[in-house]
Amino acid sequence: MSTSLADFSLNKVAGIDEVGRGPLAGPVVAAAVILPSVFNLQGLTDSKKVSPKARERLNEEIRAIAVDYCIAEASVAEIDELNILQASLLAMRRAVLGLQQTPEHALVDGNKLPKLPCAATAVIGGDLTEPSISAASIIAKVYRDGLMNTYAKQYPGYGLEKHKGYPTRQHLDALLTLGITPIHRRTFGPVRGLLD
Repeated sequence: MSTSLADFSLNKVAGIDEVGRGPLAGPVVAAAVILPSVFNLQGLTDSKKVSPKARERLNEEIRAIAVDYCIAEASVAEIDELNILQASLLAMRRAVLGLQQTPEHALVDGNKLPKLPCAATAVIGGDLTEPSISAASIIAKVYRDGLMNTYAKQYPGYGLEKHKGYPTRQHLDALLTLGITPIHRRTFGPVRGLLD
């Protein structure tokens, strides 16, 4: 007999998403969010489709109403050691393990599942279709952006506050002129090329 998500109480379903797979710098960040069965979050969708101002508002609202949530990271060292996919799955696992309540089921954005203490379903494009995944994507994005803004003060000149570590022309030029910092991922092409 197959089990559908309708068989679970929504209060025990966690949405999971990660941000920061593509950047050349900084950790990959994942969040797990359990939403209440009834909620009203205007404009809730994939974090990439929401303006920074709306993301900040939603971030506060999600944290205020969530039954439970947790944000977790996999470090630059772990990304370089494991590869970005495995590091992303590790951050997702940490986010779920960090929840106060163990979910009955997890909805994971994408097509790969981390090792979890509960049943899970991979949902391709889930950050657009599943509210709990959208919520996870937003709080993970706001958290990671804040982290990159802090790094921008530690490592001025790279423009981290603008591109958040992604390989923009400004970032690539800064790498050439200023060199590699401890927050750069050494296994990623443009950084590895400089090391070689």
